[in-house]
Amino acid sequence: MSTEPPPEDDPFKKRPTEPRLPPYGSPPPGAPPPPGPGASPEGGAYAGGGRPPGSEVPYGGDPYGGPPPGPGGGPGNPYGDQFGAADPLAGMPPLANRFKRLVARIIDALLVSIPVTAVFKAAMWDWDPANWNDGRATSLGIIIAVVYFLYEGLMLTKRGQTVGKMAMSIRVAMLENGAIPQGSPGWTRAAVYNLPQVVPCCGFLFWLVNVLWCTWDMPYHQCIHDKAAKTVVVSTVQ
Repeated sequence: MSTEPPPEDDPFKKRPTEPRLPPYGSPPPGAPPPPGPGASPEGGAYAGGGRPPGSEVPYGGDPYGGPPPGPGGGPGNPYGDQFGAADPLAGMPPLANRFKRLVARIIDALLVSIPVTAVFKAAMWDWDPANWNDGRATSLGIIIAVVYFLYEGLMLTKRGQTVGKMAMSIRVAMLENGAIPQGSPGWTRAAVYNLPQVVPCCGFLFWLVNVLWCTWDMPYHQCIHDKAAKTVVVSTVQ
């Protein structure tokens, strides 16, 4: 028997088996199975950050459906603080000048105290205004404080302005929305400003701290009576 290999053109030579190609559209051998219906190409319905069709988030938007953030932080916050709290003063007129607020108070004080003092003196014809040791001077102070309280409360709840504030083109507004402080806020503001003055000694100290509070309060320049009523004083000049 011959041991020589058959020639290359021998028709009876056994040839190596050729690899069979997979059917059209089938994955190649070793590849993971294709994703099922409704699944994203990344794998799974929402795996790998995939989203269902039509739910793409616009650039800079909120994935929870909120508005895009403002220039410095929260949505529409002009201060751009890290908490994103909306500024209650946004859209309202500018804050009133502190000097105008002082002049308005002086006008109102004269408007109330002069006629009340004149009536009191006429009723107490033998009263000497220079005699501060007289108990009637204390009574006059209490009467002026009560009349001022009624005057300011009525004016604020009706139009947000006293006569002095109208002369200075300023008004009192609710900090939340700029509305007139009708009802309780207007009366609360008038009470905190006026009624503590009837308390001897301590009342005057509280009044002094109250009116000076706006000189260092930020950002709304509120006095204590503003904070109690949640109000702010703004300009009416357009």
